Amino acid sequence: MSKQMERREILKLGLMATGLAAVPGWAIPALAQGEIVVPFTDIPARFSPGGDGPTRVYDIRNIDGLFTPSGDFFSIGHYGVPEVDLAAYRLKVSGLVNNPVELTLADIRSRPSVNVAAGYECSGNSPGVVQGLSSCGNWTGTRLRDLLNDVGANERGHEVVYMGADHAGESAAFRRQTVTIDSQFARSMSMENAMRPEPIIAYELNGTPLEARQGAPARMIVPGWYGVSNCKWLTNIHVQESRFVGHFQARWYRTVEQTEIGGEMKWNETEVTRMRIKSVIARVTRRGNTLNALGFVLNDGTALRSVEVQVDFGAWQAATLDPANTQYSWKLFNFEWNGATAGEHTIVSRATDVNGATQMTAEELNAVKTTFLENNSLFPRTVMVA
Repeated sequence: MSKQMERREILKLGLMATGLAAVPGWAIPALAQGEIVVPFTDIPARFSPGGDGPTRVYDIRNIDGLFTPSGDFFSIGHYGVPEVDLAAYRLKVSGLVNNPVELTLADIRSRPSVNVAAGYECSGNSPGVVQGLSSCGNWTGTRLRDLLNDVGANERGHEVVYMGADHAGESAAFRRQTVTIDSQFARSMSMENAMRPEPIIAYELNGTPLEARQGAPARMIVPGWYGVSNCKWLTNIHVQESRFVGHFQARWYRTVEQTEIGGEMKWNETEVTRMRIKSVIARVTRRGNTLNALGFVLNDGTALRSVEVQVDFGAWQAATLDPANTQYSWKLFNFEWNGATAGEHTIVSRATDVNGATQMTAEELNAVKTTFLENNSLFPRTVMVA
């Protein structure tokens, strides 16, 4: 993948799973004695895990525990990786607050800290990149709500806008004319969501300071939300009364789907926020006559009702969840598959939460949704059993 490949090109790969190739070389995780990897036959020819610069695709076949190694953690950059002078760095908190502040990294690190296990995916994650725009990490930071309380967020403040250091020119239409403005990456959430305990200003991943590609020196982590809400290179937190309509909030990262409104099904446009439930089979191994499928579930933190696996379009069977899973981590699962015969087989997983939210087939989802973001359809895998 070119270092200069832009974010939208990466997202388009999610729609371009054309052609198959032999399984590329990859680092096999530690296997039990006598255990071998069963190769997938559905790897797109253009799939290229890894990558330098702002973009890195994680090879999910390498999952070997709850947390993704920091150096392998997936990343996407909107405008490249900005150069941030750590000595001069300040996080500005402004707007409808009683005590505006500018915090150094040392100030942020001196605040009460929490550790949060949070897994998430890019909202453009899809089969075209073998679901590799996803990872799970152990984040260290300080709660956003505590900072807002300390600066005295005003009761008229209904929206919390947070901005990154990355910026570039973007075209925008105003009153029948198109202008180019210097667009700084920014997202927002309601004050209600900002005052929940989950969002943190993070400065460490897996116990070490964030790398530049990961959003150093500080970034927002919003457990249960898509990656776009986890703003990197955080420079500003601004409290305002009105809704934020910036480029990446109002004009990009939108989903159009059919929704019941007033008893009728209508096309409705929504912003990308909380993750839709998704499950993925990441690796299949064999030991003797028994195969094991390892996979993960990502969602908004709602408790799961079930994770099931189907082999060759047969009956759905229960998978086993890893007891190390937490509310906002990705949920690892295993499925023991006995009696597999030689040849190519299809295996797919399905997750359902306690509220009944579950996954559709790609065909079912495409019938009710016109945009490619938030693709949580079933992800059938094909494997070749020797």
